[in-house]
Amino acid sequence: MSKFTEAELKYLQSQRLGRLATVNERGEPQVAAVGFRYNPELDTIDIGGRDMANTQKFRNVARNGLASFLVDDVLPPWKPRSLEIRGTAQALSEGGQSIAPSMSPALPSLSWSRSVTCRRASVQIGTVHTF
Repeated sequence: MSKFTEAELKYLQSQRLGRLATVNERGEPQVAAVGFRYNPELDTIDIGGRDMANTQKFRNVARNGLASFLVDDVLPPWKPRSLEIRGTAQALSEGGQSIAPSMSPALPSLSWSRSVTCRRASVQIGTVHTF
């Protein structure tokens, strides 16, 4: 059973781009636009990219496991929607090619334990999950 609601899963599956925020060794934030997929088998968000093992975001996750992930968009005329997941992540050496064959095998994967806040509007997802 997923920790996401049906509406959140539908929203995630309709999107292709998210923003992964991590923390470097000096405690500074770093954010990057990334491709992703929801992994229903593990109830995780899997982050994909090219040469992932050599990226700052992958090294940050491997070093300290801290991450926040945001998926957002705007529907016309001006109806913003977002889903944020906060907490820890794992830097995996394989699995990235399950997102797309051209992706790097390395894969940051995010999971969480509970939802901490939930803000709802008629067209807004706005849930924040924490790991």
